[in-house]
Amino acid sequence: MSGWTEPDHRSPVRLIALTFALSVPFWLAGAVAGRLSETLPVSALMACCPLLAAMLLVRRHEPRGAVKRLLQRVVDWRAAPRPGRWHALAIALPLGVMAGSYAVMVLLGRSLPGLRVSLVEVPLLFAVFLVAAACEEAGWTAYATDPLSARWGPPVTGVILGVTWAVWHIVPYAQAGHGPLWIAGQCLYTVALRVVIVWLYLHSTSVLTAVVCHAASNVGWSLFPGSHYDPVVTGGIAIVVALLVVTAWPRPFSR
Repeated sequence: MSGWTEPDHRSPVRLIALTFALSVPFWLAGAVAGRLSETLPVSALMACCPLLAAMLLVRRHEPRGAVKRLLQRVVDWRAAPRPGRWHALAIALPLGVMAGSYAVMVLLGRSLPGLRVSLVEVPLLFAVFLVAAACEEAGWTAYATDPLSARWGPPVTGVILGVTWAVWHIVPYAQAGHGPLWIAGQCLYTVALRVVIVWLYLHSTSVLTAVVCHAASNVGWSLFPGSHYDPVVTGGIAIVVALLVVTAWPRPFSR
């Protein structure tokens, strides 16, 4: 969608507040109903909340047709120059972090089973996580990233949204049965991943690139063998990767 510009009056603060408010029923449902699977609590269904918040705000404060334009941006695969290159990078970065995490734990002498990769399972996982990621990135990226970046710059935007994203996930992490150290490590990874996602989006000008990166991260985490995933190790590696990408190519394309 060439020529698109972010409306000046969009408020990331409103989006964040509304997303958290809409998430409360899902947190309560998670406390009562338990888990969708061994690793996912019912509260994980809150993934729809950033999309709902963005749609409500756009519908209320912007001209007719703005909701449709917002949704079109999320799925527009032509928005990036050479989209295949950007989407490949969006997949490679989080999967590389997960592979690096596995390698580091092997070097540390931990007893780990072999990586579990199924040619049938990976596309199915990616399709499911792509839908969930699209719902989240409609809010975090399509709605909130540009106004934050215009005021604070890309790295600070990544940290602001990353911390928000991490705090938003704390209730589901706890409801999935994880302890404080696991949650702290996963929050570190979440912030680093958001810095990378903001970097990818601002350089590619494509919301779909952010969606692909988000989904690829979830696939990599899901394929990690059993309960051996250690977010403290993964978070440390992700921080290094985030620092490398923002320092090696700091200036995004002009819009």
